[in-house]
Amino acid sequence: MRAPSTKRGRATPAEAPRAWQRMLSGRRLDLLDPSPLDVEIEDIAHGLARVARWNGQTVGAHIFSVAQHSLLVEKVAGALDPAIGRTERLYMLLHDAPEYVIGDMISPFKAVIGEAYKAVEDRIFGAILLRFSLPPTAAPTVKRLCKEADRAAAFFEAVTLAGFTRAEAERIFGRPAISPKPFMDELAAAPIDETKARFLARFRAVDEN
Repeated sequence: MRAPSTKRGRATPAEAPRAWQRMLSGRRLDLLDPSPLDVEIEDIAHGLARVARWNGQTVGAHIFSVAQHSLLVEKVAGALDPAIGRTERLYMLLHDAPEYVIGDMISPFKAVIGEAYKAVEDRIFGAILLRFSLPPTAAPTVKRLCKEADRAAAFFEAVTLAGFTRAEAERIFGRPAISPKPFMDELAAAPIDETKARFLARFRAVDEN
């Protein structure tokens, strides 16, 4: 087989596959080497408001989006620890922010894919944290709080929106330490543009605090 050649007759290597995603802001985020300079909160809000939780298997006329989940996690974290401030609250709001680029894969599929997915996710998350002046590595207490709030939010979503029985949800996510009653307003599918606006407004309110 003849090697590929240019018009001058010299062999050239195959072009590397594209590893960047173009955003509506005009930014191009490289998934292999993401730069904080290419991260914009408007792009994050736009993407997360359009990514469905639970692969779209939820009740309601609209999707329940990752943006809504992020708002819920921040609210739950604040209920679990009312003393948290800007850094912790922004971390909660952004804990799933890489999904504005790579989408929301359900946990069983992440387990099948393994470390490759996690490596890409971690690189993007690191760039996002730096972009908003957050520590590149969160304190263990912040990570624990985020995990607890995330699992509680997943439990509430599972039984309210995704058709899980309470027993199934407790077995998978554990029993939350708090009641879902204060968060019921967050547990309703909403129009995309409304969710995007709410996410942006909450992010800016926390960031300016």
